[in-house]
Amino acid sequence: MRALIQRVRSSRVSVGGEVIGEISQGLNILLGVFSEDTKEDMEYLLKKIPALRIFSDENGKMNLSVLDIGGEALIISQFTLCADTKKGNRPSYINAAQPEFAENMYLEFIERMKKSGISKVAHGRFGADMQVEILNDGPVTILLDSKNK
Repeated sequence: MRALIQRVRSSRVSVGGEVIGEISQGLNILLGVFSEDTKEDMEYLLKKIPALRIFSDENGKMNLSVLDIGGEALIISQFTLCADTKKGNRPSYINAAQPEFAENMYLEFIERMKKSGISKVAHGRFGADMQVEILNDGPVTILLDSKNK
């Protein structure tokens, strides 16, 4: 699994002009699921993301987690994170999980993240054409890949 994590002041996701999820300060998480991903891959991200110390403390150092600041999270499925760009100029998505498997992993990830202690967890709609508005803070963007532990 891959997660692209952005520290945000706010973020929201819309489908067909309707806002379906939004947060204030916290993390925007784009989540990609590969065909070979397992529950262990999910566990790694579920443990790592809430504990990432990427928010500033009183001295301006990135020393606080989303849990420490009472922040929120917006989780959006993003199969293009699974792109293979080694050959040619057109990305291949052959390693991305099949939709049914990916959706199940995505939904379980959301439910488990809700139990992590993050004050609010919002999400997009799997497989939908979504518009995402992100007010990136910093900017701070971190890529986590469960295969690169």
